[in-house]
Amino acid sequence: MVDNLARKIDNAPKAEIEISEAPVKWCSVSLAEMVERGKRLEASVFDVEARQAWDLINNNKYPITSLGGANGLTTSYTCGRFKRIWVKKSEYPIYQPSSVVDLKPTPDGYISKKTKVDIDSLRVHKGQILLTCSGTIGKVSLVSKTLDNAIFSHDLLRIDCKNPVDVGYIYTYLKSKIGSQILITNKYGAVITHIESEHLDTVPIPNAPDSIKAKINDLIMKSYDLRDESNALIDQAQALLVKELNLPPISEIKVDTLDKSKSVQTFNVKLSEMAGRADASYHVPIVDAIVDILKKNAAEVTTVGDERISSDVVLPGRFKRVYVDEGYGTVLFGGKQMYELDPSNKKFLSKSKHDERIINELEIQENTTLISRSGTIGKVCLVPKHWQNWVASEHIIRVVPANNDVAGYISTFLSSDYGYELIKRFTYGSVVDEIDDNHVRQIQIPILKNQNIQKQINDLALQANENRYKAYLLEQEALKMLDEEVIYAE
Repeated sequence: MVDNLARKIDNAPKAEIEISEAPVKWCSVSLAEMVERGKRLEASVFDVEARQAWDLINNNKYPITSLGGANGLTTSYTCGRFKRIWVKKSEYPIYQPSSVVDLKPTPDGYISKKTKVDIDSLRVHKGQILLTCSGTIGKVSLVSKTLDNAIFSHDLLRIDCKNPVDVGYIYTYLKSKIGSQILITNKYGAVITHIESEHLDTVPIPNAPDSIKAKINDLIMKSYDLRDESNALIDQAQALLVKELNLPPISEIKVDTLDKSKSVQTFNVKLSEMAGRADASYHVPIVDAIVDILKKNAAEVTTVGDERISSDVVLPGRFKRVYVDEGYGTVLFGGKQMYELDPSNKKFLSKSKHDERIINELEIQENTTLISRSGTIGKVCLVPKHWQNWVASEHIIRVVPANNDVAGYISTFLSSDYGYELIKRFTYGSVVDEIDDNHVRQIQIPILKNQNIQKQINDLALQANENRYKAYLLEQEALKMLDEEVIYAE
């Protein structure tokens, strides 16, 4: 009986064991620390990676100094709070801290010169390192030509390096995985919820030799020079577009309203022009005025869905995501990260769970134009080479160009003030704004009379995209050098 039972057990079908794509994280915790944390036993209370980061830095081969303090490598400050007086337009555009990581930041609005604050004290200056210190803390950027002298709100830490060779080195350290974990946690792994200047006094950093610092600094400076050049190329492309189409500034375009004395716009819409939409936002006069100018000055006004413009417009379906750790899946980013060179807060999709969907719907390809479709409508960017085969979320619509002869031109027009108005008109939804792929196909886009000018615009946009790819490679090289020659050096 026992023998027969044993045979049955041996012959039983083996249960399939699914091995996790991500490794198990573990650390040891002292009893005293457990009691100090309120006798909590959940692993989430003790950040394993942060604790390991602190141990790694404190046991580094190079002497340890601090980021701030009297003997530290930097000085830093934040500006005092103030009540803003917003105006429609002024000589004082102001930026939000969250935009510091954008490649080409746009101001959040304009403040009046009557605002009770020393406006010049809010300006940032070339060579400063900027750090978000509340909300999403730890986002880091370097002030280059693009942001030099720009006005930022008070809630941003401005860091000045005592030694110029430290600028790129400290930026890279704060950008690195280990450095960012050190910055936003204490030595026990608890997350810091707000950063003040004094916090940098307790942040350790290996004081590497100047020869290593100089190499890293040089890579970062070259990276930011390329970002500035890419922005200049985009500005040049936009200027060519505006000149060729004879487009006035968006604020100066005259619109046809019934009663110009009223603060609320009122206008007529013919029944034949309703297009099945009864919402006023679809029929705003500014759109008709822009289209009229385009028709007068372009060879033709077509739509994004035209096969000469795009080969496809893709809106992926919604799906339940399975995330894994870095190195075990495909990079995923959302609409908030579209303007960044290397999207922050990236997540990683399981390849085994989403392989078919990733290949068929989600992967993005170089020179595709991305358009945010929900929440914030109308953010536009051109996919750089290093995003190839990454995954953009289903909240982003992909416009696949018909060919590379129009890829840069599509992005240039849609990212202009005029393209934004033509995108925004399709917005629907009472709580969360939305557009879909059918709307994007209907967006009007001009074909220029002068094909040489159109080619110049296209080539400038593609060159800007190439510069951003090179800038990314240089920053990655700096991060690799920091890891190999400083953080993990033996």
